[in-house]
Amino acid sequence: MGDPGPDRPGEFSSQLEDWLAGDGTKTIGDLGDVFAEKSFAVTILLLMFMPALPLPTGGVSDLFTCIAIVVAAQLVLGRRTLWLPQRWLDKELSPRLREQALPFVARRIRWFERFSRPRGAWVFQRRTPLRLLGLVLIALALATVLAPPFSGLDTLPAMGAVIIALSIILEDVVVLAIGAALGGVGVTLELTLGAAAVRLVQRVF
Repeated sequence: MGDPGPDRPGEFSSQLEDWLAGDGTKTIGDLGDVFAEKSFAVTILLLMFMPALPLPTGGVSDLFTCIAIVVAAQLVLGRRTLWLPQRWLDKELSPRLREQALPFVARRIRWFERFSRPRGAWVFQRRTPLRLLGLVLIALALATVLAPPFSGLDTLPAMGAVIIALSIILEDVVVLAIGAALGGVGVTLELTLGAAAVRLVQRVF
């Protein structure tokens, strides 16, 4: 990803807010036009943000997570442009998402931008590391969607995926390390508590 959408990584939150406030359609397809090759990371960040919130979403977050897996798989394959079915690309973001959720996302991103700066940028500009990050994002997305319902165990893997996607946008390996650590803790908790639940059921029955 050698040609990031924002002129400087620290301007991403402002670009996102400008895009939301601007005229015209607001679709996933538009993200590709605005953020160029960064659209992979931007799309994953936005899709995974909903399951990262400790709120009931009525199954919508699982759909978003599955789409995020499709996007991350394209990172693994080394694609330069984002591909999704046309009906997904053309789907308008809901008013609630545009007016409430995404501005909230932009504010959280701005907090990271205060402390972030390009560090280890070469990691995010070469295909092999990006393919590995794609695999990590797929693993975290799968951990998110496979977490037991209403357990809250999907929050940490999803949050890890969000922060890793943000690290690609900001080109900062420190942010990447934070996301990987958070996602790793989430997956470990899910596996540990899941195994404990299986043992409990086996003892009872």
